[in-house]
Amino acid sequence: MKLLLIMLYPMEDFLAIFTILGPCLALILLILFFSSFFTIEQQTVGIVERFGKFIKIARPGLNLKLPIIDRVAGKITLRLQQLDVKAETKTQDNVFVHIMVSVQFFILPEKVYDAFYRLEDPRMQINSYVFDVIRAKVPKINLDDLFEKKDEIALAVKQELNETMIGFGFEIMNALVTDIEPDAKVKESMNEINAAQRMRVAANEKGEAEKILKVKSAEAEAMSKALQGKGIADQRKAIIEGLKESVDDFQKSIRGSSPQDVMNLVLLTQYFDTIKEIGQTGKTNTILIPHSPGGMSDIANQIRDALIVGNETSKGTDSNSQPVAIR
Repeated sequence: MKLLLIMLYPMEDFLAIFTILGPCLALILLILFFSSFFTIEQQTVGIVERFGKFIKIARPGLNLKLPIIDRVAGKITLRLQQLDVKAETKTQDNVFVHIMVSVQFFILPEKVYDAFYRLEDPRMQINSYVFDVIRAKVPKINLDDLFEKKDEIALAVKQELNETMIGFGFEIMNALVTDIEPDAKVKESMNEINAAQRMRVAANEKGEAEKILKVKSAEAEAMSKALQGKGIADQRKAIIEGLKESVDDFQKSIRGSSPQDVMNLVLLTQYFDTIKEIGQTGKTNTILIPHSPGGMSDIANQIRDALIVGNETSKGTDSNSQPVAIR
């Protein structure tokens, strides 16, 4: 063939053609050489195909493939991934709620082939499974119990998903119910109920506090009355003791005086003290007892007679009548 080319074309023409095509061929060979190498990142694997057929799984690092013939069909991460799913459903007491579920999953290294080829859209299919589990579980629970049983829902989602997805090369690490949001009107009603309950508790506490205050006030008043009574009794006892000592001293200092004279003097003194108090205090109900400045000697008889008349008069009046003034 070479001899034929040499015979057909002169040497100069052959050199000219080689000069033009040589660099192009070298460039093509260089591109093919470098395209034979490719790299895979850490925690990632590559799927290598030859004319559309699976050949091998490329591990992290530098890998080799046949140029033009082989190609990297895709790369799969082995890291832990998270998919957030928001599903709407209703509870047993017919309240519509939105439930947010976060599914954490990863691809098993030994089942990369199944994860890449058996599922067309893994995230969409996981989303469908989560919807199915939530809409089968939540309608059996009342709204008030739903918040308490969110861990049971998360566990059911994880178990159902793991049993199904493990055959496709996916392992479910965890499923978390991150949010439960009832309808806006239902949430407002729940807040009103909660506010009313708190107001009722506050009213009960306030009533108990007022009750304690009144009881303590009554106890204090009773104790005060008791102490006042004891004080009055002690006062009267002291007065009696004082009068007794005064009578004894008066008899010792003034010979010939009788206890009646002493009592008349004391009674007269107290009488004038009472008149003084009545004059200094306004708006008082008083009983006027007859007396004369010149009749100091019979003041005791006047007081006694006045008290007797007052007692006899009070027997003929009812409890609502005004005090009687005796002249």
